[in-house]
Parts: sequence; C-alpha cells; structure tokens
Amino acid sequence: MGKTAGIGLVLLAALTLAGSAGGAPQLASSACNLQQTDPAFCQAVRGDRSTGWLGQSRAEVMARNGMVASSQPLAVEAGLNILRQGGNAIDAAVATAAVLNLVEPMNEGMAGDLFAIIYSVKDHKLHVLNASGMAPSGETVTFLNSQGYRVDPRNPGPGSGMPQYGVLPVTVPGAAWGWQEVLDKFGTMTFKQVLEPAARYATEGFPVTERVAADWELPKAVNANPSDLKNCCTALDPDSTAAWYIDGKPPRAGQIYRNPDLAKAFRLLQAQGRDAFYKGDIARAIVAKEKKLGGLMTMQDLANYKGEWVEPVMSDYKGFTLAELPPPSQGFAANEMLAILQACTARIYPGQTLASLGPRDPRYWHMLVEAKTLAYQDLFAVNGDPNFNPGMKDRVKALLTPAHAQDLCGRISPDKAMPMEVGKGSGLGDTIVLSTADRWGNMVAWVNSNFTSFGSGLTVPGYGFVLHNRGGLFTLDPKSPNAIAPHKRPFNTLSAAFVLPGGRLDGQLMTLLLMGGDMQAQGHAQMVVNMVDLGANVQASTDMARFRHNQVTDDLAMESELYKLVGGQLKAMGHKVQSVNGASMGGYEAILFTPLSGASAPGARGPVNGAYRAGTDHRKDGIAAGW
Repeated sequence: MGKTAGIGLVLLAALTLAGSAGGAPQLASSACNLQQTDPAFCQAVRGDRSTGWLGQSRAEVMARNGMVASSQPLAVEAGLNILRQGGNAIDAAVATAAVLNLVEPMNEGMAGDLFAIIYSVKDHKLHVLNASGMAPSGETVTFLNSQGYRVDPRNPGPGSGMPQYGVLPVTVPGAAWGWQEVLDKFGTMTFKQVLEPAARYATEGFPVTERVAADWELPKAVNANPSDLKNCCTALDPDSTAAWYIDGKPPRAGQIYRNPDLAKAFRLLQAQGRDAFYKGDIARAIVAKEKKLGGLMTMQDLANYKGEWVEPVMSDYKGFTLAELPPPSQGFAANEMLAILQACTARIYPGQTLASLGPRDPRYWHMLVEAKTLAYQDLFAVNGDPNFNPGMKDRVKALLTPAHAQDLCGRISPDKAMPMEVGKGSGLGDTIVLSTADRWGNMVAWVNSNFTSFGSGLTVPGYGFVLHNRGGLFTLDPKSPNAIAPHKRPFNTLSAAFVLPGGRLDGQLMTLLLMGGDMQAQGHAQMVVNMVDLGANVQASTDMARFRHNQVTDDLAMESELYKLVGGQLKAMGHKVQSVNGASMGGYEAILFTPLSGASAPGARGPVNGAYRAGTDHRKDGIAAGW
C-alpha cells in the first residue's frame, strides 16, 4: 500500500549520448560530492554579483499582492496560487504546509506538531497557536522505567532517558487539528480548496528536489518482535518502506515520487474535516498501528485532542521587539540570548559593540556563543508545559529582564570559553518553516514538524503519513518540569517569531523563522543580530555564515568559510569548534512588510499599501515568490 513508482533521471558527469544507438545528447543533472567522479563543473568558482554584497545568493524578492516563502518550490507555488485565487495568508499557509507533507515528508506532516503566529490586520494583533502533541494515556515515567528506560545523568536536559524512535515517543498529533483551526478562525477557504494541490501532487507525483533527496532516509523504528518496546529499534517499519521508498530504495533527485495513500488521507480531510483524523477512519488506523506495536494511544486520546491559543513572549532589543512562541517552545531562549548580548557586550569588551567587533573578529563569535550557552542553560532548566507547571509565565518573564542578563555577564570571560559539563549527544530534529502574507496585510509565521527525520519512523498504513516522535524530548527525571505524563506537551524545539520595529503593530512587521531542532532559537538570535546590529537585509542575513552550538556535547559547529576565518582563534579560547557544511544550519524564511508613508487601510481589490520583501535560505531547495 502506498508503494510508489517512477523513472529516475540518470546522473551524468557531462553531456552524453542517449542510448547505444546514438540518440540526442542530454544535459547533465548532477551534484558535487567531492569525489573523483564529480563532473568538471565542480572545479569552477562562483560568479560575482553585479551589485550589493558579493556573498549574497540572490536579491530580496519584492511584491505587493502577496508573498510565500518556504523550503520547496512546488509548495510555495501552491500557496501563491491560493493567494491569486482570492485566498488570504492563512489559507495559503495551510495549502503550503499540506504540499510540504508530500514533497518534504521527512520533516513535516499532518501527524506532527504545529505552531503559528498570525498577524491579523482586522484587529492589529498577534495570535499564537500551539497545536503541538500531547503524551497518550498511560505514558508515565514509571511505565517507561518498566520498559527498561532510565534517565541519563550525563544528559539531564530534554530527551534524557527517552527512546527516540518507534511507538513510545509518538504523541497525539496536533497538526491536522491546527490546520483546520486556523482556517476556521482566520481563513476564507475550506479544506476542499486548500488541500487540493497536495492531493493532486500525491496522486500524479512530483520530481524530488536535490536537498530533499539527500535527506530522504528512513530511521529504524521496529524490532524483530514488533511489540517489543525495549531497546528499540533494529529494523525499518515495513509500512514506511512501502510508502516512502521506490523499489526498496529512497528516491533520487529528479525521480518521480507518488503517494496515493496520502492522497486518500487528504481526500478524507477534504470531505470530513479534522474529525476524519481524530474520530474517524484515520483515527482508527492510527490506534490500530499503535496497538500492533505496543503503544498506548487510544481513540479517546485522539478525540479529546485540542490545541490552544496563547500569548507570545515579547522582549525589546535595541528599539525592536521580538515576539516568540511561549513554553513549551524553546523560542524564549532567543529573547534571553539577545538580552544577554545587549547587557554584556560592552562590559566584556569595553568600548565595543557587536557592530564594531564585526563578523570577522573571533570575539564577536565568542560573545554570541557564550550568550547562547547561558540562555540555553536557563531554557533546559525551566522549560516545560505551562499547563503542568504553574508560574511558568512569570519564571520566563524574570529570565528576560535586564537585571537577570546583567547578573549573567560575570560568567562570560573575554578570552576563554565557558566550562561545561558534557553529556551524550542528542538528535538534531527536522522541521519545515513557511511564511505567507496577503494583499490585505495579514502575515503568518508557521512551523510544522515531525521532529526527527521521518519522525518515529512509523507510517500509518493506508494513509501514507508518518507519526511524529516529539515525545522523545520529554525527560524521565521525575523532578523536571519536562517529565513525561499523560496529556502533557513535551519541551519543543519549534520556534516562530515576529520582529516589530519600535514594538508597534501598525508599521513595519517581519516574520522570522529558522528551522532545525535546537538551531531554531539560536538561529533567530543570529538573524536579529545580522539585521539589527550589522544592517543586513532579509536575504543577506541568511546568506551570512552562522554557527550551531550543541548544549549537551558543547560542540561548536561553524560553516567552513567562517571556520577558516575564526576557527583557530576560537579553539585557542577553548571552544570545541569544528568545520561543517550548511546541512546542520537549518533553513530560514522571512517576510518584511514596509507600509507606504501615511497609507490608509488597503482596498478590497488593490494591493497592500506598502511592499513585502522576502528572503529564503540557499541551504534548502526553496524559494520566496510573490505577485
């Protein structure tokens, strides 16, 4: 069921003749893998831009009638077509997310988590949706202990002791609930309209893009005895290989992939709404899959699921306000990281600012990494589901005060890395982010995720989607605010943000998103610094090299050219720095709206009274597109 078929594009190193009989020559479709068999073009150097910063990958995309930015072009076009048909930014976001469920399936799906921040021009407010998953009935520390899982004393943070794949880390999905919720509250279209592009692509097939093909690998998710919950996992889930592989192998770049079972799931949602997922045939299939593998999720767990509308975490940075997701999202670590940078940079380096140090100075990067480390120490200690932790909002608010940031400055040395207790590493996580904007001025920052690549590794047979594994970020430490418990939401890496110049919602607005597990909050802060302190535009900000610091292992990853520039000096300071490519640096999307001076509200038919400018990450396959 769900098995796909397709014809792969032959990867050629140069122009070749097609067929032994001498057909027409074909152009190569190839990538560089730094091997001897690479085609000759891999020896070339990059051409120069004619204007602006030489390192910028492309110009900002600008438009007035609407904008969509995400990590896969077909998904972006689906959202843009919804805007052209008269839909608004919320309609476009759901359409884009649904197509991403198919075209970037390792990262996102209807059985994953969803958070969104929606700016509604009608009431000039930010509306924040938490549609993340909850632990099923019966999932407790005691139950996990009985299955052989114990807290890891070397990794006291999120994920400590938890299995990462298979049925145990699966939480009750929230994304499908959230898709309909935003349409009901802010949209103008129905599932029938916005899910049509995804259903059609799932039936007809699409060519797999380059970065997605590189990431297309299923995790081991079951044991020889499928209901054996201990020491998972030793084998691929047969339902997953049937759904996601072609002839037992991952699809190659350019190969046509189809998923008719996923098309069936989309058609059910079109006809019956989210009840099909939470109370109907899809729900029954989920519970049957869980029961077969020894999972604890029930029909009642699914039927009772609800997301919630919450308030953003907001803080000021040099005249700008950053609005992030509240707990259990890690987003507030970006707010705290910026607060530390604002309070401490001049104290650590008298007479200097981040701008005067600049991104070619190792002290600039040392300051950023140390601020990140301090912010994440607080994040790991405090974060959890607010519904199970009274006073969480006040604790987070206290962490973002200038006084707390000042107290932390003394822990930063100007020339030595902060000593840390090092534990075992944890998974990076995989996610999609997207942003949309419409001609009326509505804007959406959206993050949808399966957590790690292909989530739990388990596919629901007959419906072609994977179950996520966000429960792998609970901890088995019963004293932690993030200890697993029935109906509780785990620590969540997903982050979505808005930047408000001057803290106002009636002027410039910018969505800010950067996918990639624990990269998200530290990535948000880096982007804000790039734009606010260094003056980068929304595209140049992502084209600049960045770092990723692992709080558990204390490993500092830097993109290769940045490592060449400052890696040696940072090593001398004691940082465990290594050179990496862009694969671990996540993927960024942002849309900036700038109103016309003195503009009134947009008319019913005309474009927005201003302009949208968008940036998108060259590390992914995506685009930003407007009309």
